Amino acid sequence: MEVVIVPDSAAGGELIAEAMADLLRRKPDALLGVATGSTPLPIYEALAAKVRSADVDASRARICQLDEYVGLPSGHPESYRSVVLREVIEPLGLTESSFMGPDGTADDVAAACVAYDRALAEAGGVDLQLLGIGTDGHIGFNEPCSSLASRTRIKTLTEQTRQDNARFFDSVDEVPHHVITQGIGTILDARHLVLLATGAAKAEAVALAVEGPLSALVPASALQLHPHATVVVDEAAASRLKLADYFRATYASKPDWQGI
Repeated sequence: MEVVIVPDSAAGGELIAEAMADLLRRKPDALLGVATGSTPLPIYEALAAKVRSADVDASRARICQLDEYVGLPSGHPESYRSVVLREVIEPLGLTESSFMGPDGTADDVAAACVAYDRALAEAGGVDLQLLGIGTDGHIGFNEPCSSLASRTRIKTLTEQTRQDNARFFDSVDEVPHHVITQGIGTILDARHLVLLATGAAKAEAVALAVEGPLSALVPASALQLHPHATVVVDEAAASRLKLADYFRATYASKPDWQGI
């Protein structure tokens, strides 16, 4: 696992956007896994700017969803399909045909989970998966004590997660109780995992995920198992890291050809 400490969220967004752009230069039809929420917005803004300036051609890129609410209509502004279309697909100049996501409105949600897992594999696998981290250490919607081998499935949200997401709705009562999420095992299948965390509220979760033991209680600690995982954090989110100085020194001496 590589840990990169950046000054702020804008710097983190630019760093990760450049890594995504570099991937698209090497593999124009790369499958990019995207996350939702406020944290990754600087990434999408920086990548869209690169597309507008012709620094990178994203016209053949494919986009896939990390998770989706169960029972929320696909056209609802806070369904993750709507969010991804609004924040990623449209700014990059792509169409819905480039987009893959689970069906949270399916009559048989369990079957929809299996179908999505299979679709990701049949698409050749995810080349780069973006991740955020919850204050309780969750990734995707894999809440604490999720199986580290889990596949795409239905999960029940904790009250903390529902409270955290209530800012996107008129009230917490409107936040669904259930979601479809890529499981930890599914996430680990991606070739490159990139987690962005910003703000002091994420500091403890980051420290436990990076420096703590591998534990289902902290689902993000599963990144320790991955051969190519990058954790990008701002100074506030890095404030609980015991090895912060080591991570800074390692990144400062990293050869340019290695990338992130």
